[in-house]
Amino acid sequence: MNRIVVTLRVGSDGVLQLAVPVGSADAGQEVRVTVEPVGPPAQPPDEWRQGILATAGKWQGDFERPEQGEYEHRVPLP
Repeated sequence: MNRIVVTLRVGSDGVLQLAVPVGSADAGQEVRVTVEPVGPPAQPPDEWRQGILATAGKWQGDFERPEQGEYEHRVPLP
């Protein structure tokens, strides 16, 4: 059996569909399938990135912690 290299794209549902006809002469043989990315990972959608960049560094004012109140008093466990 000869080595077969196939380059495919993962679908938008995150599923890789693979069909490789190897011929009837190789039927019943054990094979190894290795999946590895060909290029850099996909970038997040541009609108998501723009939303993050639009909110980064926009906080104005001091951070304030509101009054925390009293702890609940419970009967100790035996």
